[in-house]
Amino acid sequence: MTGSDHRYLRYVALGDSQTEGVGDGDDHAGLRGWADRLAEHLARHNPGLQYANLAVRGRLAGQVHAEQLAPALALHPDLATVFAGVNDLCRPRFDADEVVGHLEAMFAALTGQGARVVTLTFPDLTRIIPLARPLSSRIPAFNDRIRDAARRHGVVVAETSDHPVVTDPRLWSPDRLHASPAGHQRIAAAVAHALALPGSDDSWTHPLPLETASSARWHAELRWAAAFLGPWLGRRLRGRSSGDGRTAKRPSLLPLP
Repeated sequence: MTGSDHRYLRYVALGDSQTEGVGDGDDHAGLRGWADRLAEHLARHNPGLQYANLAVRGRLAGQVHAEQLAPALALHPDLATVFAGVNDLCRPRFDADEVVGHLEAMFAALTGQGARVVTLTFPDLTRIIPLARPLSSRIPAFNDRIRDAARRHGVVVAETSDHPVVTDPRLWSPDRLHASPAGHQRIAAAVAHALALPGSDDSWTHPLPLETASSARWHAELRWAAAFLGPWLGRRLRGRSSGDGRTAKRPSLLPLP
């Protein structure tokens, strides 16, 4: 069945900061993000679409499962996106089986209720953050587990890990942990393409125009470490999260403006 055979009226997004939209807008003007952009694409072909975004920044996969699954099921979505695990991936005690277990539980519950579910694979973070090289062996194995869990439940996978463009620095915000507005647009296009939605194609996989390489790469690395890595590590040491005290930006199904 192709995407054009489906009519979506209730779309619910579950996840962490990427799905919340961090990197695309700000907390004062409002966040947009790839899930909002996907909802806009859906609404163009599905009049009457309602959309909820339950994602909260800083959440681990287990927290997404514990906090967002029940509210999502209560909304009875016919389309759901589940994207979580990067916050787990970056932690020393990462357990891929445990993390994918949480993802699979969400896949099973949502598909069992009749929703079409989409998830994504992860890009090679070491191409975005050279200091993350110790994580390099985790990512392919984690993606394989996600694919296996998705296959068992008929979940659609947007294979963002397969295309070099996804690690182009211009698609990432200055913190290198969140997509830039252009990156969020590419993620939305990748999910639309995986769903075979009308008006979607593979243009999101095309490389950006060439740019001149910087001769001051390591100076940039040091500036990034001071501005973003240090505060991130500080929160970890204090047991804090960027999402402390935050709630979902769009907890109810609402039509788009």
